[in-house]
Amino acid sequence: MNIKKSMPREIVTPRPKLALTIPEGMSRNEFFNSPANLQNLAQENGLFRTPEDLLMYRKIIGHSSEFDTSVMLDTSRRILDPLGRPVRRDQMNRQQKKVWSQMTQILIRDMLDNYPDPQRHLILCGEASLDSTWPLDKPGVPSIRMIHNHFMVFPMDQLAAAKPADPDNPNLTDSGHNTLFLRHLARVYMEFLEVLDLQYMELLPAEDSALSLTGYPQGLPSWWVKKGAEVLKDRYFWYEYEQILLGFLDFYRTFFQLVSTGEEAIPHEAHFRSQVDNVLLGNSTFIKVARDLREKVIIDPAFANDIRWRPAYKQILYRDEKGRLIVTISQNSVGNAITELLGIVVRRVEDPEAYAKIEPALVNRLLRAREKLIAAGLGEPISTPCWPHDKFVPSCREKAAA
Repeated sequence: MNIKKSMPREIVTPRPKLALTIPEGMSRNEFFNSPANLQNLAQENGLFRTPEDLLMYRKIIGHSSEFDTSVMLDTSRRILDPLGRPVRRDQMNRQQKKVWSQMTQILIRDMLDNYPDPQRHLILCGEASLDSTWPLDKPGVPSIRMIHNHFMVFPMDQLAAAKPADPDNPNLTDSGHNTLFLRHLARVYMEFLEVLDLQYMELLPAEDSALSLTGYPQGLPSWWVKKGAEVLKDRYFWYEYEQILLGFLDFYRTFFQLVSTGEEAIPHEAHFRSQVDNVLLGNSTFIKVARDLREKVIIDPAFANDIRWRPAYKQILYRDEKGRLIVTISQNSVGNAITELLGIVVRRVEDPEAYAKIEPALVNRLLRAREKLIAAGLGEPISTPCWPHDKFVPSCREKAAA
């Protein structure tokens, strides 16, 4: 692979024409979060479902043409209120989290086995949440409001050949929130996260965790998985993965509670209370930045409207060009795509002909990965018009059109 200058990239991914009709008077996001659409998603694009309602499905408006699937905690049949559905991993019960980790490990292993060369393929597992108190129709709100885990593979040659992305794209900068954390809070954030005392992961210098192709992630705390893919089988690794999330939640809640109320108090749901008290509330810079932000919120309505008051995050595990597995986590301030954390902007275009050329191979790779979930006894496969059994059926699109 010929590495070009380090810069964010924009790739174009084709998608088919969507057959769904949005009722008059409904926005796209309102419709996509309806139980009727979520039922259709499983019937038309579902691959696998567990008794815990973890649903693996094909991303019809996807990121990658190579390998692209998601696992979602689909509570739409139990919880009809879209704002009442789980959007973060800490809102799952113990059994759901256990199976979630098992499915994650199996799908990552499948990607590593089938794409063994880190110089040829970027492998990404990214978990994203959205604050459930945001209005459904707010710009940047994902199309389905439940916690997702994304599994994607990008050919490095495709990324190297892609045109540069606009570095000022708000989805790459998190509308300035990422800059706020990096410029003013990076040092206290790193000090706070030292409480985690991780055994399987080691904190990396920010410049050492960035992909050489894109230069991202930029300055976020990142951890190297010291023993590689083998530790993904160990439950303790996933315990540590969970601790990173809990540490992030404590930091986020403490900061934005201070912005909201002006009071220096430990959030009642904090996991690391002593560390919050000593490292965060005892840090003058942390207090000053929060109070400066509070003043800006008071006088600037547009800025205030972009604040996400409840924790929303993107936590990813990716393989870099050196073959290392790296974990990082970021606040999710504008609903940006998981790929943009790594400097990859995906522009989806409706192009049925182009999609028809890639669809059979893409779907068959997902069905291959599904076989490993079936073999693990985690749930049951889903049949759809395009894969009634274990292979893609090319004529399914014509049947749907008829």
